[in-house]
Amino acid sequence: MINNKSSHGIPNTEPGSAPRLRRVLTLGDLIIYGIIVIQPVAALPLFGHAYSLSKGHAVTSILLAMTAMVLTAVSYGRMASRYPVAGSAYTYVGKAIHPFIGFVAGWSMFMDYLFIPILCIIFSSIAANHMFPFIPLAAWILLFTIGFTTLNLNGIKVAAKTNWVLIIIMGLVVFYFMGAAARYVLAKNGAAGLFSPLPFYNPGSFSLKALGSATSLAALTYIGFDGITTLSEEVNNPKRNVLLAAVLTCLITGIWSGAQVYLAQLSWPDWTSFTAGLSDEAARTNALDTAIMSVARRVGGTLLDTSLSFVLLLGSIGSGITGQLGASRLLYGMGRDGVIPRRIFGHLSNKHACPDYNILIIGIMACAGAYLLNYQECAQLINFGAFLAFMGVNIASANEYFFKSKKKTVKTFLRYVLPAALGFLFCLVIWINLPLKTFIIGGSWMLAGIIYLAVRTKGFRESMAMIDFS
Repeated sequence: MINNKSSHGIPNTEPGSAPRLRRVLTLGDLIIYGIIVIQPVAALPLFGHAYSLSKGHAVTSILLAMTAMVLTAVSYGRMASRYPVAGSAYTYVGKAIHPFIGFVAGWSMFMDYLFIPILCIIFSSIAANHMFPFIPLAAWILLFTIGFTTLNLNGIKVAAKTNWVLIIIMGLVVFYFMGAAARYVLAKNGAAGLFSPLPFYNPGSFSLKALGSATSLAALTYIGFDGITTLSEEVNNPKRNVLLAAVLTCLITGIWSGAQVYLAQLSWPDWTSFTAGLSDEAARTNALDTAIMSVARRVGGTLLDTSLSFVLLLGSIGSGITGQLGASRLLYGMGRDGVIPRRIFGHLSNKHACPDYNILIIGIMACAGAYLLNYQECAQLINFGAFLAFMGVNIASANEYFFKSKKKTVKTFLRYVLPAALGFLFCLVIWINLPLKTFIIGGSWMLAGIIYLAVRTKGFRESMAMIDFS
């Protein structure tokens, strides 16, 4: 994308003119990019756990998480408008509040980068084991770890064309699933069966605590929308389009995912039956991991079950490979700039020009994490780091546009502070509903980052380089 044109598409013909990124991406381009990053099947692997945690209110948990994400997307868009460069929570919080607070936000994002490959290895192994049960789950974990690591060590990358093919296949299979589920409900309960308030509110099982726990998990559906802001340097009218794209991506994802889960709930209204009669914790977890595949088998038989399992497996493999690559590149950026030891983390392979030490480190950590954690635990750890960063961006937006401004009026308060404050509160409620184990592991990670920052800056007395975590 580097070229010799100005930001307005006019060639830079003057001697010595520096190459710039072209501002060619439209609002539609950004929305499609955001949907590809999030994936159109993002809610389906979460279905069983969200359904069980919410006591039958998985749709409501997805829509509540959407509210938090839309408000946070406004803050992300506004910060991208103020700093229309390839940005991140780290950059926004560091510039709007303080570099040290920005580092803490970045450290929480770093946690996401590390746990995404773990999550993908876990789910790829679950999907593969569901399709080929004669190979143990533990063996699949090892096979996928080796596969992801080997591909990344050889400089393999997932091309944009592959992503487009993948999203088309995913969309077709999801439409097939939704059509089969609607047909199943129609055949069983008639047209009236397609319109039920129970997936949104069931008075017999409703619990605010249960809904809060499920929402803290269902929020994983939207993780990745903030990647839109990393394209700010290549967007037409970034001050308008980045904000709109972030908000619309969250809205479209929420409505699309909610529709999938709504039909799944109508097709399988008894949320307790997935784990009924299972006393072993591992068996209960596996039943919830594969719950959406059980629904697919009920409404569409073996063909739909296999098709959905295959698509979910493909999506998870693609995310796992790029997730490991992204984590290794992030470590390389920090190592190259001397934030962490350069000799190890700043090393590049002579043959493939890739950060091979980092890829191996991430691979080993991902393999260990996949054996130690289950899908739900890993998803909640990702949300722990993500929502810390989201809260930071909401505070940064309010500070940048209102508290730093010389003109403070009721109108600017309502326009800038109120949405950011509501976004912060929604994110806080979701965050504090994460389980205790998540806080122990995530809190330990954050404490390690703060200690490292204190040592690196000699008791917070010295500044440190700003790293672009995107």
